[in-house]
Amino acid sequence: MEKIDLYKYENELYAKKVKYIGGVDEVGRGPLIGPVVACCCVLPKDFVLEGLTDSKKLSEKKRDLFYNYIINHCIAYGIGIVTPEEIDEINIYQASKKAMLLAIAEVRKKINLEHVLIDAMPLELDIKTTSIIKGDSKSISIAAASVLAKVTRDRMMYQLDEKYPLYGFKNHKGYPTKKHLEAIKKYGLIEGYRKSYGPIKEIIEKEKLNAK
Repeated sequence: MEKIDLYKYENELYAKKVKYIGGVDEVGRGPLIGPVVACCCVLPKDFVLEGLTDSKKLSEKKRDLFYNYIINHCIAYGIGIVTPEEIDEINIYQASKKAMLLAIAEVRKKINLEHVLIDAMPLELDIKTTSIIKGDSKSISIAAASVLAKVTRDRMMYQLDEKYPLYGFKNHKGYPTKKHLEAIKKYGLIEGYRKSYGPIKEIIEKEKLNAK
């Protein structure tokens, strides 16, 4: 299997004298509860972190270690968060885009961002962008952003788990697993569920019918 050069996109831009490159990724499209979270991360040219790749391919322990390392060694990063209420209002695709734009805007408050590499999402910006399919396993900057976004959102789920331990949020992170769906049926809906998502819609409809 051919080894992917995680620095290919960044090096091509450095060769064109581009200094500040932001990697952008989001996490949380699939869960039934909570926000969608995006990150824009700008790494120094000499950044090296052995084993860094798409956050979904890393163990939780490794993600936490990498999270701390990235935050301590990056030039700048920004986090964008879009609430479940807004996801219901504008749909998850638009919400993911908005989270990315918010993350980019945070970085631009700190440095003169010149180019963004985005994981599979076209964004309209006044700076140059490159959308890369499966970018989180092809670009070191996007991989770093994916780790920061994932750990940020997972920590939100741990907080929710402390408040509502019966739902098992620390295990499924809000995704529609069998145990999660069983918990919803048993204990009902709490604040933060995405009402526009199929399984939640069905539960709301059943509750309305039962109330009649």
